[in-house]
Amino acid sequence: MNKLTTLILYAMAAFVFTALTSCDDQPGRILPPASGKAGEIAVISPRTHWESEPGTTIRSILAAEYAYLPQKEPTYNLFNVPPKSFNKVFQVHRNLLNIVISDTVSTERIRVSRDIWAKSQIMVSIYAKNAESSAKMISENADKLLSHYENAERNRVIQNAKNHANPTLKKYVTAVVGGSPDFPRDYTEKMHTNNFFWISYETSYTNQGIFVYTFPYQGEWQLTPEYLVARRDEFLKENVPATSENSYMITHPTAKPGFVVKEYNGLQFIEMRGLWDTHNDFMGGPFVSHTYVSPDNKNVVVLEGFVYAPKYEKRNYLRQVEYIISSFEWRKGE
Repeated sequence: MNKLTTLILYAMAAFVFTALTSCDDQPGRILPPASGKAGEIAVISPRTHWESEPGTTIRSILAAEYAYLPQKEPTYNLFNVPPKSFNKVFQVHRNLLNIVISDTVSTERIRVSRDIWAKSQIMVSIYAKNAESSAKMISENADKLLSHYENAERNRVIQNAKNHANPTLKKYVTAVVGGSPDFPRDYTEKMHTNNFFWISYETSYTNQGIFVYTFPYQGEWQLTPEYLVARRDEFLKENVPATSENSYMITHPTAKPGFVVKEYNGLQFIEMRGLWDTHNDFMGGPFVSHTYVSPDNKNVVVLEGFVYAPKYEKRNYLRQVEYIISSFEWRKGE
């Protein structure tokens, strides 16, 4: 690396540090809304690093194939912004990844900053002495890196749902199952029974649906992939018809769903994600579900988001319904 390149990188790091410091000193400042598309990350890095080991490592993590979609889509869409091109247009982007590689870096580290130049903005900065150590740091912190952007994207959707909420629908669902997520006002009830809600947001070409259903909790033996899929198919057969005669939604018979225990906002739940299909029809798409046991151990409550968008990529649509059900909370006092 020549001295000119080193000076440019050092200047970039100093610029970002100055910006962060000045932002911290202005708590009352008015920020513009963040720009950029959901699921998109601007990577601030010289082209030489973007096209070599650091960039390759970043793409292998952040642009890896998003799991459980019917077609290939990356986890995030990435684009490179060289430091000399990082102007006001890019400064307000919602998701920034700032890679600073220079022998002038005193301490190799990862720093997370928020709301620097725009509202609800996140910037992850990686400071390393050379390309090899940068790639190693990125690889070793892959889960944390993914989590930072995932949480930022989730928080934006949840905050938007709270800002434009349908409180009547939340109150009604809470009264029946003991808790509810925050539904945006564009979501409306499609149907309900005494233990099943179908809530959706539909356009001419897309359908983002949310199911909320409950059944008695009898023991941990119910909290298995086999049992939860079987109960899911029972509820769907009874309540979710498709377009043809004797057709209804089912779990895809050959695509085994993913199953993992997670925690968010202080609540533990089982996440299942996979593909849905239709019996006697030709519809399908991705779904994700969160399964909770009520605080009194009397009921299982399942929230599921699904997407039907045959003409479009589905990652962002699925993330939206997933983040909405992530806002679930029990009735106060439960």
